[in-house]
This record gives sequence, structure tokens and C-alpha cells, in this order.
Amino acid sequence: MKAMIITEYGENSVFEMQEIEVPTPKSGELLIKIAASSVNTVDTMIRKMGSDLPLSPETPALLGMDFAGKVVAVAHDVSDFKVGDEVYGCVGGLASLPGTLAEYIAADNRLIAKKPKNIGMQEAAAIPLVGITAYEGLIRAGIRFGQKVLVHGGSGGVGHIALQLAKHFGAEVYSTGGGEKQLELIERLGATGINYKTETVEDYVNKYTDGKGFDIVYDSVGGPNLINSFNAAALNGHIATTVSLCELDLSTAHFKGLSLHVVFMLIPMLHNFKREEHGEILKSIAEVIEQGDLKPILDEQSFSLAEAGKAHARLESGLAMGKVVIEH
Repeated sequence: MKAMIITEYGENSVFEMQEIEVPTPKSGELLIKIAASSVNTVDTMIRKMGSDLPLSPETPALLGMDFAGKVVAVAHDVSDFKVGDEVYGCVGGLASLPGTLAEYIAADNRLIAKKPKNIGMQEAAAIPLVGITAYEGLIRAGIRFGQKVLVHGGSGGVGHIALQLAKHFGAEVYSTGGGEKQLELIERLGATGINYKTETVEDYVNKYTDGKGFDIVYDSVGGPNLINSFNAAALNGHIATTVSLCELDLSTAHFKGLSLHVVFMLIPMLHNFKREEHGEILKSIAEVIEQGDLKPILDEQSFSLAEAGKAHARLESGLAMGKVVIEH
């Protein structure tokens, strides 16, 4: 089968098309013909940083985490899937798990769910990593009907899913963005847009919560922006974040009694820990999509498998709106 392989990591690393063996599904695995995959920020980090990231595979490396496709073979001990099922998941491209930038993949069935029936393969491929991340953060933060939820970065990959899921759970949703296109998307997805470049945290906390703060802040920007999240949260509020590799003064979090939930969704893949939870989350997300409450946004540019390098460059350019998808 054809696969896009990285032989050397670094800023100038390139993908090379190679012919490799079609994998044979082992115990608990499905063999899937991949129809589409998507690019996530962690994929670009692995490509550039290599061994500086402890989750990077050894070279030559087959990257790519998300996919959607069709089951073509099933291991003897798998009963929940059959040949012909259309499925999606986040299954590899890190540590010892082969990635999705290929024509086929053999993957752990616990990380996979049946694709939502009302969307295509490209849309389905855009969901798994960001969808699981958004869902996990909101659930761990204890989202409930009627709460006020703020999503930082609501036009981004995780943010645009978190925004829609929060709305599905019955929250009153607000979201920050930094430009007209971003704010237009946020409003179109059903949240109240906040321009963080023109409104201070104090401004929008007073405007939308009467100074009380938001019950949940989902921070997909993270880093130094976590201080803004602490300031925007209500007393005893919850912060969910995907980016906490930083040093911060937690004084505000202490005096407001905040709970901080760090979401690192790669843990089940890296440590073979509760992998079945990812499959269950993807089932739940499929139900939300089939109810019409969630729609993944795809960037206007799509790429072929041979253009994997261009797909990475598109995401890194910062010009993409929505998920960057590769057609196989």
C-alpha cells in the first residue's frame, strides 16, 4: 500500500511516498481502508520536534492520528464491528502505533466507533481528536443545563466542537475570537462572539454575567491565556484546558476556589489506559451529530495523500478556518 513516511524529523522534514506492507489485524484490531484523515497541531509538533517530544515514533515514521474509512477485515475476537462498517477514530501516529497517512490501517477497535450516518468521510475524519478532547473537558467540568460557558478560541479545532457540544448540553455559550471571520463562525455555530482584541476580560464578565463570572471556561488557547480564564471564571468555577505546559501563578485560582481540568486525550493511546472510553465518546458524538446539534467545519482547502506536506503547511500557516482534511 502507499504511505507517506517521514525519515527524518525537524523543521525541514518532508513526507515521502513509499510502498509498505498492508498490515494484518492482530487480536482486538480492525483492518480499515482509509477514506480520509485530518491534521492536528500535535501531528505538526511531532514532525518538527521528533525525539524532543516523548510521544514521537521512531523514524522512519508513519504519522497521522484521525481517520474515517471502511472496515475490510476483523480480528477473530472482535464482535462489535463487521466488514463493510463505516467507522472513525483517533488511533495512531504516536509512540509504537502506526499512523493514518496510508491507504490502510490496523487499529484497536476500542478506539473506534461507527461513523455518523448523516455526514461524509471527510467530515467524520475531522472529528475524533478534537471531538474527544472537547467532550472530555466539558464532562470533567461537570457541564449542566443552564450554565454559562465561555470557550476561548471558538473558531479553532477543539473550540468549535466544544462550543457546539456545550450548546447541545443546554448551556448558554459565549466564545472569544480575534477577527471578523472567526467571530462570524462563532455566531453561526450558536454562541455569542467576544472580540478579545477589543474587549477586556472584565468588560465581558460584567457584560454577560453581571460580574459573577462563567461557570465553566473551556480554554483551548491555554498557556498565559489561563490567567484570563481564571479571571473570567465564577467562584468555585471550572477551567478545562488543553494547553498547560507553562508556569503560572495560581493565586487567583486559589482565592476563587477554581477546579482545573487538564485534558490530554492521547493518554489512552500512549498508555493503553481505558481505550474503550474513546470509543464510547465517539459513539456519543455520533448521536449528537445525527441529532443535528454538531457539525464539523472543514477548511476550504483539501489535500490528497500525496500532499500531506502541504496539508501540514496549511495548518501551520494559521490561515485555515476549520479542520484541514486529507482525502485518501
